[in-house]
Amino acid sequence: MPTHETGTREQWLKARLELLKAEKELTHRSDQVARQRQELPWVPINKGYRFETDDGSASLADLFRGRSQLLVYHFMFGPDFAAGCPSCSSIADGFNGIAVHLANHDVMLWAVSRAPIAKLQAYKRRIGWTFPWASSVGGDFNFDFCASYTEEQQRAGIEYNFTREPELLWRPGQEGGGQAAEDKFAAMCGTDANTYHRERPGTSAFALEDGIIYHTYSTYARGVDGLWGMYQWLDRAPKGRNETGVWWRRQDEYGK
Repeated sequence: MPTHETGTREQWLKARLELLKAEKELTHRSDQVARQRQELPWVPINKGYRFETDDGSASLADLFRGRSQLLVYHFMFGPDFAAGCPSCSSIADGFNGIAVHLANHDVMLWAVSRAPIAKLQAYKRRIGWTFPWASSVGGDFNFDFCASYTEEQQRAGIEYNFTREPELLWRPGQEGGGQAAEDKFAAMCGTDANTYHRERPGTSAFALEDGIIYHTYSTYARGVDGLWGMYQWLDRAPKGRNETGVWWRRQDEYGK
């Protein structure tokens, strides 16, 4: 017998129409938030950021590749990681299919991480990704856009997602989320929890106009949830996300 409430087709349709009202309200609200996002003031960037790419050294302007808009996913892959973050990897699994569409709509999509370019290239080959991925190792880009932090910042309490966090005190956790999840992710990246936690996920947007680059938007933490294609599908599955801990793996690790 099913554990969920059951009913007739008529009962389902009545409940579905009520849900449809809520979904439409959410869609309209999402449209409003998108307009508010686009109305943020643009901030000129005056620092000369440098990156290592498959084609060699590049400036931030070079990443636009002739487009006027640039989206950067801050991928958690620190210099001391043996592999990229499994959560970021799950999100990035959706980049291959959409990057070409964005590139043909005046938007370049890049992942940026602090790991050396050789590590990024090897990881891309392992997973089978083709989207552009740049290394910002040795520069300030990740730090300036709140995607990486120093040990000193970590000890003092860092500002992430526009909120100052308290002093970071690592402690044992139970199997599931929270600290236990962080410990598991760190182990999956071949590093310790402190080192893992100094890298953070996020997305930043930039515009290039009349030779000037502007920072237009950044989002972090649950702000990247909408980019995580896996969860958008699970939210529509009968049991939803249905999770109590870390269940996902890199795509080549299932079944191992």
